[in-house]
Amino acid sequence: MGRPTDSPKQIQIAVRFDSETLQILDEYCDKEKISRAEGIRMAVRKLKKK
Repeated sequence: MGRPTDSPKQIQIAVRFDSETLQILDEYCDKEKISRAEGIRMAVRKLKKK
């Protein structure tokens, strides 16, 4: 199913955002030319760095 990958994403999480938070995410993703999912993954990874 889908393209082969070295990092399969088997877990799906549903999350609700208020409109301001979604706008922040969308603006960042548009600027970086990435998907919403990738933008969220990047944000979560930054939590580990703190």
